Amino acid sequence: MKVFRALADVPDGFGPSVVAIGNFDGVHAGHRQIMRGVAALAKERGSIPVVLTFDPHPARVLAPERAPRLLMTLDQRLRSMAAEGIEAVLLFPFSPDTARLTPGEFAESVLARTLHAQAVLVGEDFRFGHKQAGNTDTLRVLGERLGFELKAIQGILRRGERVSSSGIRKLVATGSVSRACRMLGAPFALEGRVVRGQGIGTKQTVPTLNLDPENEVLPKTGVYATRTRDLESGRQWNSITNVGYRPTFDGENLTVETFLLGVPGDTQPERIEVGFLRFIRDECRFETPEALKTQILRDVGVASRLHARLAKFHVG
Repeated sequence: MKVFRALADVPDGFGPSVVAIGNFDGVHAGHRQIMRGVAALAKERGSIPVVLTFDPHPARVLAPERAPRLLMTLDQRLRSMAAEGIEAVLLFPFSPDTARLTPGEFAESVLARTLHAQAVLVGEDFRFGHKQAGNTDTLRVLGERLGFELKAIQGILRRGERVSSSGIRKLVATGSVSRACRMLGAPFALEGRVVRGQGIGTKQTVPTLNLDPENEVLPKTGVYATRTRDLESGRQWNSITNVGYRPTFDGENLTVETFLLGVPGDTQPERIEVGFLRFIRDECRFETPEALKTQILRDVGVASRLHARLAKFHVG
């Protein structure tokens, strides 16, 4: 997949394209539906399926005090887009200057002249241009003049709840990661480097991989059934993960510690992604490391049964 980090990076003669536009701060089930629509329509028309998104998030420029914490890292977003059939992404640099573009200027310079869009897909509540002056009706009229078709996609529901990034953030913050998984269309996941811990787990409880997460949103503290992937080799393991402060050892800093339920291999992963499948229990303090180890082994049993059950339904 090609990634363009500025308008100038898009080569002359690029396209024709079918374009999805949005912030896509967490590529959730609604976003995936739009992207699948882009990929299908582009295949039908012999065009390039493209995502146009913004970096940084517009709220960080226009109202930083209200800017949302992003559900995914940029790498996670790009991998999710590629998985839905997107072949090129324009990371439109958002700045005070670009915020002053009128809807017409944005549509003409970016969609028509740069991406040579044949069709544009957006969510039904899409707003764009200076002071968000443009909406789907505006873009439809502009498309008629500039030569592209507009498709406004309705939001989707999961078990009666509207799928939204803000809703997913609330679910993750309360530990409801299984519900977040339904909203996202994939497990909520943290990614980052494996860092050296204090060696307490290896000596007194169980050996773990200590993740330095790059994500802005973290789950509620507690113990989870997880799925861990080595981002370099692609190896995967069922796992159990503790997010918390290690109160048994008087910890002060938040840690994300993952115990692999399978054989890790000869080399320790350097970068991992940990997908959160089910909440198991709250973090709590134990009187001794031995008592904690006994509880961890119980947790492993619970997680193993959950993984076996989820495997039957191909979850995670």
